[in-house]
Amino acid sequence: MKFIRLCILISILSATLFSAEKTYIDNELLERITKKYGKFAKNRFHFLQKTIDANKKLNELEQLKEINDFYNGVRYATDKNVYNEDDYWATPWEFLGKDKGDCEDYVISKYFALKHLGIDSKKLYLTYVKSTKFKEIHMVLTYFKTQKADPLVLDNNNHRIFKASQRKDLIPIYNFNPTLLKKGKKKKSHKKWDKLIYNMKMGKI
Repeated sequence: MKFIRLCILISILSATLFSAEKTYIDNELLERITKKYGKFAKNRFHFLQKTIDANKKLNELEQLKEINDFYNGVRYATDKNVYNEDDYWATPWEFLGKDKGDCEDYVISKYFALKHLGIDSKKLYLTYVKSTKFKEIHMVLTYFKTQKADPLVLDNNNHRIFKASQRKDLIPIYNFNPTLLKKGKKKKSHKKWDKLIYNMKMGKI
């Protein structure tokens, strides 16, 4: 009898862990988001979870396209208009909850969704560029299939994914990979990223 109970307990725990691993938006988070932002926000997060679930078995290029398309449906707005700050990096929950944000917010949300789907985070870089079209500093998410590959650019301005060499309107300035910041003897820091991770750990919505 004890053995049977132990087997049942292990099965329940395994099912719980497996379910938690599959779920990007858990129920507790969804309840908090609904309470703060309302039923339309709840619907957006349900759609996000469905998008992620539907893309788990796709190849990486297909996953990039689907997540890029999903988040590019969010409205653009400046940090000044949304948060009354000059430069604020929103958590993915704030971005989709408010349904608006600027270029960094698109990049951050795409990064975490793709990472959750299983894409190696070492392939994903947050990349600062200068947009010759808009005459301003901009951020995009870049995907490196290999270290020496011509990266793919996920951009909220140009919704199609192109190789970086095809984006003549973007002049690269600087990029960083959050995973690689933590590696090596000389650990580097990025204040905006560190604050973002702190906000996420605190469950900021």
